[in-house]
Amino acid sequence: MSGKYSVLMVCMGNICRSPTAEGVLRHLVREAQLDGLVQIDSAGTLDYHVGSPPDERSRRHAQKRGYDLSTLRARQVHNTDFEQFDLILAMDWHNLEELRALCPPEHRHKLRRLMEFAPPGWSEVVADPYYGDQDSFESVLDHVEEACRGLLDHVRATLAPRGRG
Repeated sequence: MSGKYSVLMVCMGNICRSPTAEGVLRHLVREAQLDGLVQIDSAGTLDYHVGSPPDERSRRHAQKRGYDLSTLRARQVHNTDFEQFDLILAMDWHNLEELRALCPPEHRHKLRRLMEFAPPGWSEVVADPYYGDQDSFESVLDHVEEACRGLLDHVRATLAPRGRG
Protein backbone atom coordinates (compact mmCIF):
# COMPACT_ATOMS: atom_id res chain seq x y z
CA MET A 1 0.00 0.00 0.00
CA SER A 2 1.12 3.52 -0.69
CA GLY A 3 -0.53 6.85 -0.19
CA LYS A 4 -1.95 8.34 2.95
CA TYR A 5 -5.39 8.81 4.39
CA SER A 6 -6.33 11.39 7.00
CA VAL A 7 -9.13 11.42 9.55
CA LEU A 8 -10.24 14.26 11.83
CA MET A 9 -12.49 13.48 14.82
CA VAL A 10 -14.68 16.38 15.96
CA CYS A 11 -16.81 17.14 19.02
CA MET A 12 -17.69 20.39 20.74
CA GLY A 13 -14.72 21.16 22.99
CA ASN A 14 -12.20 18.48 21.97
CA ILE A 15 -11.66 17.24 25.53
CA CYS A 16 -13.88 14.13 25.81
CA ARG A 17 -15.28 12.37 22.76
CA SER A 18 -13.04 13.41 19.89
CA PRO A 19 -9.70 12.89 21.68
CA THR A 20 -10.99 9.51 22.86
CA ALA A 21 -11.85 8.63 19.26
CA GLU A 22 -8.43 9.87 18.12
CA GLY A 23 -6.69 7.72 20.73
CA VAL A 24 -8.71 4.60 19.94
CA LEU A 25 -8.22 4.94 16.18
CA ARG A 26 -4.48 5.59 16.63
CA HIS A 27 -4.25 2.41 18.69
CA LEU A 28 -6.13 0.33 16.11
CA VAL A 29 -4.15 1.77 13.21
CA ARG A 30 -0.89 1.00 15.03
CA GLU A 31 -2.03 -2.58 15.71
CA ALA A 32 -2.90 -2.94 12.01
CA GLN A 33 0.59 -1.65 11.13
CA LEU A 34 -0.87 1.24 9.14
CA ASP A 35 0.40 4.06 11.34
CA GLY A 36 2.69 5.40 8.60
CA LEU A 37 -0.23 5.59 6.20
CA VAL A 38 -2.98 7.14 8.31
CA GLN A 39 -2.94 10.63 9.81
CA ILE A 40 -5.34 11.06 12.75
CA ASP A 41 -6.21 14.22 14.65
CA SER A 42 -9.10 15.68 16.63
CA ALA A 43 -10.60 19.12 17.11
CA GLY A 44 -13.56 20.94 18.57
CA THR A 45 -16.14 23.14 16.91
CA LEU A 46 -15.76 25.61 19.79
CA ASP A 47 -12.66 27.22 21.31
CA TYR A 48 -13.52 26.60 24.97
CA HIS A 49 -10.58 24.35 25.81
CA VAL A 50 -7.84 25.13 23.25
CA GLY A 51 -4.49 23.88 24.55
CA SER A 52 -6.02 21.78 27.34
CA PRO A 53 -5.44 18.05 27.76
CA PRO A 54 -8.41 15.71 27.49
CA ASP A 55 -10.76 15.65 30.47
CA GLU A 56 -9.21 13.70 33.34
CA ARG A 57 -12.13 11.26 33.33
CA SER A 58 -11.65 10.56 29.62
CA ARG A 59 -7.92 9.95 30.16
CA ARG A 60 -8.53 7.68 33.14
CA HIS A 61 -11.19 5.52 31.47
CA ALA A 62 -9.20 5.31 28.23
CA GLN A 63 -6.06 4.29 30.14
CA LYS A 64 -7.96 1.40 31.75
CA ARG A 65 -8.56 0.05 28.24
CA GLY A 66 -4.99 0.63 27.09
CA TYR A 67 -5.38 3.96 25.27
CA ASP A 68 -3.01 6.80 26.12
CA LEU A 69 -4.53 10.27 25.63
CA SER A 70 -1.92 12.10 27.75
CA THR A 71 -0.11 13.84 24.89
CA LEU A 72 -3.25 15.16 23.17
CA ARG A 73 -4.22 18.83 23.42
CA ALA A 74 -7.49 20.46 22.43
CA ARG A 75 -7.70 22.63 19.37
CA GLN A 76 -10.48 24.22 17.38
CA VAL A 77 -11.41 23.18 13.84
CA HIS A 78 -9.56 25.39 11.38
CA ASN A 79 -10.56 26.31 7.83
CA THR A 80 -7.57 24.39 6.44
CA ASP A 81 -8.84 21.16 8.03
CA PHE A 82 -11.55 20.88 5.39
CA GLU A 83 -8.96 20.75 2.65
CA GLN A 84 -6.31 18.77 4.53
CA PHE A 85 -8.40 15.83 5.81
CA ASP A 86 -9.98 13.07 3.72
CA LEU A 87 -12.66 12.32 6.31
CA ILE A 88 -14.04 14.59 9.04
CA LEU A 89 -16.15 12.74 11.59
CA ALA A 90 -18.55 14.44 13.97
CA MET A 91 -19.54 12.77 17.22
CA ASP A 92 -23.17 13.93 17.00
CA TRP A 93 -25.75 15.70 14.83
CA HIS A 94 -25.14 19.12 16.38
CA ASN A 95 -21.42 19.07 15.63
CA LEU A 96 -22.10 17.75 12.14
CA GLU A 97 -24.34 20.76 11.52
CA GLU A 98 -21.66 23.09 12.92
CA LEU A 99 -19.13 21.54 10.54
CA ARG A 100 -21.49 21.89 7.57
CA ALA A 101 -21.89 25.58 8.35
CA LEU A 102 -18.11 26.08 8.40
CA CYS A 103 -17.17 23.79 5.51
CA PRO A 104 -16.73 25.05 1.95
CA PRO A 105 -19.21 23.32 -0.38
CA GLU A 106 -16.49 21.48 -2.30
CA HIS A 107 -15.42 19.62 0.85
CA ARG A 108 -18.82 18.78 2.39
CA HIS A 109 -18.63 15.21 1.03
CA LYS A 110 -15.92 14.58 3.65
CA LEU A 111 -18.29 15.27 6.56
CA ARG A 112 -19.87 12.27 8.29
CA ARG A 113 -20.70 10.97 11.76
CA LEU A 114 -18.32 8.52 13.42
CA MET A 115 -21.20 6.21 14.34
CA GLU A 116 -21.95 5.59 10.66
CA PHE A 117 -19.07 3.11 10.88
CA ALA A 118 -20.52 1.18 13.84
CA PRO A 119 -22.40 -2.09 13.34
CA PRO A 120 -26.20 -1.91 13.08
CA GLY A 121 -28.01 -1.45 16.37
CA TRP A 122 -25.68 1.15 17.85
CA SER A 123 -26.71 4.72 18.56
CA GLU A 124 -26.37 7.26 15.75
CA VAL A 125 -24.22 9.49 17.95
CA VAL A 126 -21.54 9.37 20.62
CA ALA A 127 -23.30 11.09 23.52
CA ASP A 128 -21.46 13.85 25.37
CA PRO A 129 -20.30 12.46 28.75
CA TYR A 130 -19.16 15.78 30.21
CA TYR A 131 -22.08 16.23 32.63
CA GLY A 132 -22.65 12.51 33.08
CA ASP A 133 -21.36 9.94 35.54
CA GLN A 134 -18.50 7.46 35.16
CA ASP A 135 -20.69 5.15 33.08
CA SER A 136 -21.03 7.93 30.50
CA PHE A 137 -17.28 7.79 29.83
CA GLU A 138 -17.39 4.00 29.55
CA SER A 139 -20.27 4.34 27.09
CA VAL A 140 -18.20 6.75 24.98
CA LEU A 141 -15.44 4.17 24.81
CA ASP A 142 -17.87 1.37 23.89
CA HIS A 143 -19.33 3.44 21.06
CA VAL A 144 -16.00 4.73 19.83
CA GLU A 145 -14.38 1.28 19.83
CA GLU A 146 -17.21 -0.22 17.78
CA ALA A 147 -17.23 2.63 15.28
CA CYS A 148 -13.43 2.78 14.98
CA ARG A 149 -13.26 -0.92 14.11
CA GLY A 150 -15.63 -0.26 11.21
CA LEU A 151 -13.72 2.89 10.34
CA LEU A 152 -10.48 0.91 10.20
CA ASP A 153 -12.10 -1.42 7.65
CA HIS A 154 -13.12 1.65 5.62
CA VAL A 155 -9.58 3.06 5.79
CA ARG A 156 -8.07 -0.26 4.66
CA ALA A 157 -10.47 -0.44 1.73
CA THR A 158 -9.70 3.15 0.78
CA LEU A 159 -5.93 2.69 1.00
CA ALA A 160 -5.90 -0.58 -0.99
CA PRO A 161 -6.82 1.00 -4.36
CA ARG A 162 -4.32 3.80 -3.77
CA GLY A 163 -1.57 1.18 -3.53
CA ARG A 164 -2.31 -0.28 -6.97
CA GLY A 165 -0.62 0.94 -10.11
